[in-house]
Amino acid sequence: MRASPCLLLLLLAGAWAQCPVPADLKNPDGTKICAQLYTDDSPYYDQCCGGVVAVVQPNEDQPYMPSTLNNKVSSLVVGQRCELTVWSSKAKGGKTRKFKAAAFPRLQEYRKGLFGNWDNSISAYYCKCT
Repeated sequence: MRASPCLLLLLLAGAWAQCPVPADLKNPDGTKICAQLYTDDSPYYDQCCGGVVAVVQPNEDQPYMPSTLNNKVSSLVVGQRCELTVWSSKAKGGKTRKFKAAAFPRLQEYRKGLFGNWDNSISAYYCKCT
């Protein structure tokens, strides 16, 4: 497994937006984006998916998240026919979960074990598409 140099970070200076539809995840050249990870969410669903954005390409493998994203992801969207596997610890350790094609605007609504949730808990990921 290799780390992809395609990880793209964009700072959206506090901009809030509704999460994109999985079918809309495309690069400027029209190729598929596997997933997008966001550092901000909101109690209002139409204001989720903001802050720092990581654009994840198909087959991208990140066992060590950059400090701008490590344990800071609060929303995510997985592209059509794609699957994002996440881990709660670096080097793909700890708890794990698979997210299939959909928008997940508030990761605090997804359980991680008995008492936790996935908000600000992702430290590694792998994304694949068919």
